Amino acid sequence: MIRDEGLLQDWHSRALTLEEEIKKAVIGQARVIHHINISVFSRGHVLLEGDVGVGKTTVLRAFARAIGGGFERVEGTVDLMPNDLIYYTYINEEGKPRVDPGPALKHGETLSIFFFNEINRARPQVHSLLLRIMAERSANAFNREYRFPHMLMFADRNRVEKEETFEISSAARDRFSMELLIETPEETDTQRALMFDTAYHDVDRLIERVSPAVFNYAELNGIAATIQDSIKASETLQRYALDLWRATRSPSDFGIAISGVNMKELVHAGASPRGMAMLMRAARVAAWLSGRDYVTPEDLQTVYSETMAHRIFFSPIYEMRRGDISREFMTQILNKISAP
Repeated sequence: MIRDEGLLQDWHSRALTLEEEIKKAVIGQARVIHHINISVFSRGHVLLEGDVGVGKTTVLRAFARAIGGGFERVEGTVDLMPNDLIYYTYINEEGKPRVDPGPALKHGETLSIFFFNEINRARPQVHSLLLRIMAERSANAFNREYRFPHMLMFADRNRVEKEETFEISSAARDRFSMELLIETPEETDTQRALMFDTAYHDVDRLIERVSPAVFNYAELNGIAATIQDSIKASETLQRYALDLWRATRSPSDFGIAISGVNMKELVHAGASPRGMAMLMRAARVAAWLSGRDYVTPEDLQTVYSETMAHRIFFSPIYEMRRGDISREFMTQILNKISAP
């Protein structure tokens, strides 16, 4: 245990250094950076929401540089097929056909971050392949199995254009540990810097600000397991977490009300058991990053909306208003359920 305490303390310093390194390239997104850091150490995939040009690719490239390993980005298009992720064919300089590993395979076991941009532009067949890669961190190709033991999947959804888009299934959404909203910073000084400081107009120069390989990405699975084994949750905290879960399934039982919404008809399906496990994994990492060896209600609250909102499925009459209702629903749950 003494060894684990020393190991956790050493990695705690590295984790905080990681956040500071990312902030050298990305400004005005401290909360997003912190939550991605939680995902890195809880080994959870992340679904990103945000308008065009808010820095999603930049922040992921910065994380990839800082943790090392391979980074790959794929653009979702309506004509993209599963095989396009596995291999691509071309005519080489000798005029002969060649088949090479595609973006999902070319880094092999060194792949650390895979970014699928505009995932809802890709067809369901592509989503199915991604679901397996996310769940099993493996794929079959060329008569063998490729494994990606260190890979984290990040995906962005186009939330503006709806033509030729395919919403990802509930099963796929449940595989993402978090959904993070990246918005345009509201602080005037930050907006001025993004607009007039030419350093922020060149992404490659920004990424060079980040120190490469702050730590070895291949060690993350091991330290993540140590964090989960070492950070404790009391019985009182566990009862609180269970109430937070039950409220997503039967909100009216906990006195949760939203104006203009029939609460008995609102929820079609609440959070899954896997979702609650991911909530606890994230909360333990949040506690560790705060320098504690036990989870507090504040740790659960810090990651609750990000880990739960995308797992709750509303009845069709309310699904079109998901954005507004979901935020209010999460707020009501946290306000109504008394923290120990």
